[in-house]
Amino acid sequence: MSESPYTVPALPAERRTGCPFDPPAELTEARRHGPVSRYTHPGGKPGWFITGYEQVRSVLADPRFSSRKDLMNVVDFELPPAPPGEFLLMDEPEHSRYRKPLVGRFTARRMRLLTERIEQITAECLDAMEKAGPGADLVSAFAKPIPTIVICEILGVPYADRASFQEQIDTFMNGETGDEELIAAYTATQEYLGRLVAAKRADPTDDVLSELADSDLTDEELRGISLILLAAGFDTTANMLSLGTFALLQHPEQLAALRADPELIDRAVEELLRYLSVAKTFHRTALEDVEVAGQTIEAGTTVVLSYHTANRDPGRFTDPDVLDLARQDGGHLAFGHGIHLCLGAQLARVEMRIAFSALLDRFPTLRLAVPADEVALRPEAADIFGVKNLPVTWDA
Repeated sequence: MSESPYTVPALPAERRTGCPFDPPAELTEARRHGPVSRYTHPGGKPGWFITGYEQVRSVLADPRFSSRKDLMNVVDFELPPAPPGEFLLMDEPEHSRYRKPLVGRFTARRMRLLTERIEQITAECLDAMEKAGPGADLVSAFAKPIPTIVICEILGVPYADRASFQEQIDTFMNGETGDEELIAAYTATQEYLGRLVAAKRADPTDDVLSELADSDLTDEELRGISLILLAAGFDTTANMLSLGTFALLQHPEQLAALRADPELIDRAVEELLRYLSVAKTFHRTALEDVEVAGQTIEAGTTVVLSYHTANRDPGRFTDPDVLDLARQDGGHLAFGHGIHLCLGAQLARVEMRIAFSALLDRFPTLRLAVPADEVALRPEAADIFGVKNLPVTWDA
């Protein structure tokens, strides 16, 4: 018989101001007691919290755990199925039906072909910062515009509509929006995407949505796919760019190493992904009784997979709480694992390599403009962790 498991207290727990890069202490403590802990979901349903690297990776690859939204047993009422096209919340074969047409459009080779355009977008943001500065909010001036413009161009969203899209996606993801405003933003976005899909069917252009429109996918399915790509392509990368810069500025020896050796950027990006793990948690529901690390996850029970503690697991990484841009032991789970491995992982990597390198090259004296503990953090309730703003300055 296994030992009685540890119980994770109610979450979300907030992070320490000034040093928000570590997971909440409650989750680190849970992992110290073992990789699988009891947990009660905010809706009152009993569940489990999985904090160990090997266990999170195992569940992500195990078809006995479901991603279906309607099977998530976290509240005391039945959830509806995921809308058509929103494949992150689906299992096979529905998941592959939507994902497969996209895979070839987000390969490493195709993302590298975007390098010149991403460099141009980044340079334009930095030009505007330099012209207006010294002094800027790095979130609004740099971290948000770059991935917003890139994903909108990939999908074929007209330039004039990009600012409103950025605002609407941020409304979905910031963790502070009330239900009424959330529904209004979602409805407005769906209505806009419906008009965009119709426009692409009538007059295709050179973009992913136009290519998808020339298929058997319905308008409703195309809206769902577009929403997933817009939200994932914007919010995660935007928060990696802002929180990643914050982390580098708070680790001057690592920043100096990167400045001294620009070839270190590939490893630096992977280490920042591991160290920060801005996509903190995902859910899976057991389709049958499954044993994980000696604990039986009962059929119908929803587990929380903690990416940020898995990526800090001392059983997998040497000195996991240390930011080491030259780290050799890779293999993080920041993009997930298994069939739901992040479709845009290669795009995010290209964007981060270009953006971090250009920012540090353009502003060699870049520094925080406020004390670190005054940097406003996104609430832990947000799906993606990050900072609300990042005031920086530099020598003219």
